[in-house]
This record gives sequence, C-alpha cells and structure tokens, in this order.
Amino acid sequence: MQYEIIPVTHYQQNCSLIWCGETKKAAVIDPGGEVERIARRIKKLDLALDKIILTHGHMDHVGGAAALAKQANVPIVGPHKDDQFWLSMLDQQAMMMGFAAQEPLVPTQWLNDGDTVSVGDIVLDVFHCPGHTPGHVVLVCAKSRLAWVGDVLFKGSIGRTDFPRGDYQTLVNSIRGKLWPLGDDVVFVPGHGDRSTFGDERRTNPFVADERFG
Repeated sequence: MQYEIIPVTHYQQNCSLIWCGETKKAAVIDPGGEVERIARRIKKLDLALDKIILTHGHMDHVGGAAALAKQANVPIVGPHKDDQFWLSMLDQQAMMMGFAAQEPLVPTQWLNDGDTVSVGDIVLDVFHCPGHTPGHVVLVCAKSRLAWVGDVLFKGSIGRTDFPRGDYQTLVNSIRGKLWPLGDDVVFVPGHGDRSTFGDERRTNPFVADERFG
C-alpha cells in the first residue's frame, strides 16, 4: 500500500490518497474540499480512482465527496448509517463552518462494523467507533499496520464530543476497546495534525493513556 496525505480547506483536514502499487487502483479518504487539487494529484500519479471513503459526516471531511464522485464516476462508501443526520444537513454545516453551500449527501454504500473495503489488492477492515459522531468508522490495513481514524483520535488528544449525539465515554470506549487491541505498532493518520502510533498514545495521551485507567 502507498498513500499521501493532502491537507485540504481552511480546516487543514488530512484528506488521504491511498493506492495499490500492483493495480494502480486508488481511493480518496475524506475529501473535504479542493477537488481539483486532489484530481490533479491522482492524474499525476497515473492512478485509477476506484472509490471515495468517508469516516464520518462532518463537512470538513465530506465537502468535496459529491463533486469528486461525480467527476470520476465512482461510488462513495461510508460512513456508518448513524451519521445520515449529519449528511442530511450539509447546508447548515456549510453555513456554520464557512464552506460553499452543499446538497445533502447519501453515500452509495453504508459501512458496518466488521465490513471490509477493497482497493485493488488492499483490504481495509472497518471498525464502527462512535463518540465523536454516532456513525464514525475507522479504516485499518492490517497488512500495512496503518489506520485512518478520522476525528476519533489525535496525537495527544481525542475528538470533540460536544456536537449533537457526541458522547465522551462512548468515544473513550471506542478507542480503548477497538483500537488499542489492534497493536501498539499501528501507525494512524488522524483527521487533523500529525501521525502517531497507538502505542505512543497508550503511553502519553492524557485522555486515553493506560495509566488513567489503572
């Protein structure tokens, strides 16, 4: 697996372009905006965009999804159906967050805990990790020891839980119950900011470090 992080929009959200070196099939995870910039990068790398994958329904992660899907004629996969209420109010999100007006979005396919998503020879395991939003999913490539966690977990922090249907304890449970068992060596790409590993966060993250829980 190969990947590049493409920070997009005034939120500097970590949109990721991932691709299979064997087949040249690619996916874009969380295209929050700047669609033409993403498309140029796909073309420069001579990749074939296969799908768009969404971790959750917040505007800075989905704002470019519909336009990119239409341009490339590819499906939008994810998040979990419990984030439909966020995707149905993209117009309100756009106003609040300083984005151009957006139509409500219905993905081609919802994702559930235990699903897999394929991109060429790459297989991503899907983990439903609510708390930041109710339908948030995390994508894990076990073979490459890589995870895309959206706004569930950050280097030194965790996602906000003060949005509608967010819940702090649910988020902590998602991180500790679903992510930590995957292994300390897993490198994760967060929705914003620098990469880290699950092991580093288990040791040092003030919200979810093991020492906080005995």
